[in-house]
Amino acid sequence: MPPPPAAALALPVLLLLLMVRTPLPTGARPSSGPDYLRRGWLRLLAEGEGCAPCRPEECAAPRGCLAGWVRDACGCCWECANLEGQLCDLDPSAHFYGHCGEQLECRLDTGGDLSRGEVPEPLCACRSQSPLCGSDGHTYAQICRLQEAARARPAANLTVAHPGPCESGPQIVSHPYDTWNVTGQDVIFGCEVFAYPMASIEWRKDGLDIQLPGDDPHISVQFRGGPQRFEVTGWLQIQAVRPSDEGTYRCLARNALGQVEAPASLTVLTPDQLNSTGIPQLRSLNLVPEEEAESQESDDYY
Repeated sequence: MPPPPAAALALPVLLLLLMVRTPLPTGARPSSGPDYLRRGWLRLLAEGEGCAPCRPEECAAPRGCLAGWVRDACGCCWECANLEGQLCDLDPSAHFYGHCGEQLECRLDTGGDLSRGEVPEPLCACRSQSPLCGSDGHTYAQICRLQEAARARPAANLTVAHPGPCESGPQIVSHPYDTWNVTGQDVIFGCEVFAYPMASIEWRKDGLDIQLPGDDPHISVQFRGGPQRFEVTGWLQIQAVRPSDEGTYRCLARNALGQVEAPASLTVLTPDQLNSTGIPQLRSLNLVPEEEAESQESDDYY
């Protein structure tokens, strides 16, 4: 069979070149996707062989940039900067992962287990770790979080009200869960509260105004700061539960600006009642077995 004529082979190549060199239609938009794909298509093609002459009119305007804008690898178009926690280029002259945004810098993350061979990664980190009070009355962990929120909601005109956290009444971040258990087993309720000034946590049972544990030796309470800044966590532990322990327990948090509470019920079953009731029926009542409730509460702590 004779080989195809040279003109037939050249036609596909010519069409491909025309597609590459044909300008985009007026008003054409780049496809949605990651920020690094939002640059102009023509510039992306040019960067494959190096930087073409800078034509700002060919640059696509970056959108949704919560960390601000930086210049692209060719120093021509604007692109979205990397957010806190994203990979970045330690070398300012490099342009592989991208550069960090305003108030951020690229640092090696040494939080991994280096003894097990984990390699530190370069991540964007906020230069400041001081909390701020926003004009919306919300406390932000640092300036980078506030700026992200301001760019996400430009109509809110969010600004810094003052350094340090906003004063606020207690807010229950993680409430205690309704649970059940069998007599003789242990039960733990947890309650996590944010407030500034810091809140105190107390535990009550049913409608009684008696602070637990009182003089009951099989009930104990514990408190500690955290897991986040300006938070406090309290636990109520009941050892070897009895039928008389059944009821509604309340986590009550208060400071000088107010108080808030969250209830959780405890259902106590004897072994005979458990066998006659069955686990599926208890789940249909939205009661969480003690071991599951404890794991849900501990996820944020460890």
